[in-house]
Amino acid sequence: MSAVDQPRPDQPRPDQPRPDQPRPDQHSPDQHSPDQHSAVIAFGANLGDRARTIRTAAAEIDALPGTSLIILSSLVESAAVKPHGVDPDAPEYLNAVALVETSLEPHDLLTALNAIEHEHGRTRSERWGDRTLDLDIITYDLLEMSDDRLTLPHPRAAERSFVLAPWLELDPGAALPGRGYVDELIAFCADPVREHTEAEVAS
Repeated sequence: MSAVDQPRPDQPRPDQPRPDQPRPDQHSPDQHSPDQHSAVIAFGANLGDRARTIRTAAAEIDALPGTSLIILSSLVESAAVKPHGVDPDAPEYLNAVALVETSLEPHDLLTALNAIEHEHGRTRSERWGDRTLDLDIITYDLLEMSDDRLTLPHPRAAERSFVLAPWLELDPGAALPGRGYVDELIAFCADPVREHTEAEVAS
């Protein structure tokens, strides 16, 4: 099958099960109270001390009320993507993914993440513009929803290897509700990522 003939991640293949049930190898956090929910959060930064910002933000998420950050992935590098495509002149992004348990409802979690972004100097003057910190909710349990503030799962996660690769590192059986398993979706991504080295130069 040629690349042109291959189905897009948003076009379910006939042999692709709907991931409403986890695989046997999918990450399964310890037992928690009924008001706790599992969320996957993606981090991105291409300005300032990116690694330090991401790690600080992870600690701040872990400190949110009723929230525990279970594990943070390794850091990966990716090219800056703008509405017109990859921008080779923009600083590259550092990305990571975290698995989180929280009692916050989806919109409350989003509000808390936006506040953390703001504390780190995030501005929203340009769509997909350079940023000190970007925090996205990728999944929240198996919830599928969309309103003027939040769409779950994240509408572009299936196309972004800088989300899927670090997520797969944490959870080999991970699935994006309604879209497919992460280890299958990543094969269709065109945006390569590479491992981050610890030497950091502020941009």
